[in-house]
Formats: sequence, C-alpha cells, structure tokens
Amino acid sequence: MRFYSWNVNGFRAVVGKGFWEWFNGSDIDVLCLQEIKVHPEQLEEEHKVASGYDMYWNSSRVRNGYSGTACFYRLKPLNISTGLPVKHLNNEGRLILMEYKDFYLFNVYFPNGQMSTERLKFKLEYYDAFLEYAEDLRRKKPIIVCGDFNTAHKEIDLKNPRANQDRSGFLPVEREWLNKFVDHGYVDTFRMFNSDPGQYTWWTYRFGARSRNAGWRIDYFFVSSELTKKVAKSWIEPWVTGSDHCPVGFELRV
Repeated sequence: MRFYSWNVNGFRAVVGKGFWEWFNGSDIDVLCLQEIKVHPEQLEEEHKVASGYDMYWNSSRVRNGYSGTACFYRLKPLNISTGLPVKHLNNEGRLILMEYKDFYLFNVYFPNGQMSTERLKFKLEYYDAFLEYAEDLRRKKPIIVCGDFNTAHKEIDLKNPRANQDRSGFLPVEREWLNKFVDHGYVDTFRMFNSDPGQYTWWTYRFGARSRNAGWRIDYFFVSSELTKKVAKSWIEPWVTGSDHCPVGFELRV
C-alpha cells in the first residue's frame, strides 16, 4: 500500500496550485491531509470527488478556516473514527483514525505551541493523550502514525538548531516527548532509509527559506516496531509546492 501525508495549509488554496495534478500522478492508496481549513460543504463539487476514492473530513468545530484533517482512500477501512478519548482535545478536527485488517492508521495534525504558554501546554497534553490511545489500540494490532507533529526531533531535522532551541517546535520538552514516543517502540520510517542532513518538510514563507532550503522536518510516518519489516520505502517530495509543507510518502508491504 502506498500512503501519503501532506499539511496543505488550506485545501481550497492548494487545489489552485496543482494539487489534483500531483494527486493523479502519484498512485496513492491512502492520502492523509492536515490543516485543511475547510468544511466539506464549503467546497465546490469538483473538489469533493476524486475518481475511485472515498473521502472523510474532520473539520474544526472551533472556527472556520482553521485546522482540520481529511483522508482520501481507495481501499475502504473497516472503521473510521475521530478524536481522542479526552473530549476537550477534540474540537479542532486534528485526528482521523482508520482501522484496516492488519493495522490502525492515524492521521494527526498535532498542535503548534508557539502562540502561548497555554497552547504549549495543550500541545503536550495532546501528545500524551495520543500516545496513551495509540498504546491501547496497539494491544490489538500494529500502528501507523502520519501527519504534522509540529516538532523537529533532532538537530539534523532542521537547518538552524542552535538559533531555534528556545522556540516551540524544537524545545527540549517537545523533543523529549518524541524520544519517549520512540522509546515506546515507534520508528521514524524516513530515517530507516535516509540519514542525510538537509531533508526538510516545512519552510517558512519568509526570508526565501525554501529557496535556501532553510527548513524543518516536522512531518513524519512512524510505525510501531512490529511493522518495520514490512516497510518498503519512505520519502519526502520537497519539489512539490502549493503549501509551506511538502508531501511525505510511505509504502508498506501487505
């Protein structure tokens, strides 16, 4: 199965920047989108349907034009659900869970902690609630997690680690959670195949960052360790524009 994940920073914006051309040329089985910033009823009909695919939307209930996730899929899952067991974390449309025969697939747009101390606390609470939920489900079958984690894990994962060590997205407490996540047996699939620096998935729109490749790798595919032998490949597509993030891809032998 061939999976993609992409923070599109607004679905209506990205469809005007070559999204469908990229989609139709990528042989996708499951596409997970984050930061869709739209409710499906706001879309024109031609943007609601991808031939041969079903779609599932989880839009923000807080306000329009904010957050949200979506999945496009060829192979129908056994079940689809949204949110975490902690109800007050579920108003921003940040999670879709798809259950397949041999695994669970999480599409998650983890919170950004830069706005305030309160939002950083919310992000860390969301992280912990997610890990607890994933571990509970993992007792039944393996886990795949993709999406925008809003944290670069290691110094190799951003261009300027020293300059950003006090900024949310690279704070010690955020990186420590990713260490904990890995210690629980979740594997960063991209680093199974590529250990090079300069591999990023997000670039600020300011300062010509993308043209200079001054970016961060904050979008991931993780698998629980029992799936690692089935991982065929994992990659980044930095040449694909339309968002301040680029798509990341993953193939699983099934």
